[in-house]
Amino acid sequence: MKIVVIGGTGLIGSKTVERLRKKGHDVLAASPNGGVNTITGEGLSEALAGAQVVIDLANSPSFEDKAVLEFFETSGRNLLAAEKTAGVKHHIALSIVGAERLPDSGYMRAKMAQERLIRGSAIPYTIVHSTQFFEFLSGIAQSGTVGDVTIVPNAYFQPIASDDVADIMTDVALSPPVNGVIEIAGPEPIRMSDLVARFLKATNDPRKVTADPQARYFGTELNDRSLVPGDHPRIGATDFEDWFGHAQLQRN
Repeated sequence: MKIVVIGGTGLIGSKTVERLRKKGHDVLAASPNGGVNTITGEGLSEALAGAQVVIDLANSPSFEDKAVLEFFETSGRNLLAAEKTAGVKHHIALSIVGAERLPDSGYMRAKMAQERLIRGSAIPYTIVHSTQFFEFLSGIAQSGTVGDVTIVPNAYFQPIASDDVADIMTDVALSPPVNGVIEIAGPEPIRMSDLVARFLKATNDPRKVTADPQARYFGTELNDRSLVPGDHPRIGATDFEDWFGHAQLQRN
């Protein structure tokens, strides 16, 4: 089966491509550097020719409100139009747990605009809502750093390892479309400030964490329900200690 992974060279994309190829599928890792651009439309029709499944993992190069909205709307329209012409049977997109609950965030509004385009198309689809990746912990810490202190929201979240995300995306690609949303999450709900502090301690980072309920995440304040999944998410197997140990092995 031919599967096209838009954003196929990124963190989740590269892992998903590898898994699908190991299962014997014809997988195209599509990216602007490889001549496939969902914003300009360059290379889309050629890339999608004969494809049964498309996985959209593309992300905006800018998180500024106007730019990120334009990216997801333009990319989504171009990609879905090309899929319709190519006769694609299953469109899969990776989105975010809680995006619909955070309208003050320009990034979350843009992801919801992307989802509306998918739902409004005639193409069978599956939208995967994921919690944050463990790999984002360094960036979360950095975004709140002032001097030797990092100010982090203290809301609950339930992060997941990128390897587990790729496993699930692979499974979704090889399953029928649900024409709805699947939620995925890591095994442990924990306060964001607590996990960032654990991460900094584990990496021997001297920064101190200040938990602030008013600290912003992607431009919005959080509460304890903002970023946690509902009652029946698919749970990744990897907890923080397992992920960190594996990440350390990869670095050494």
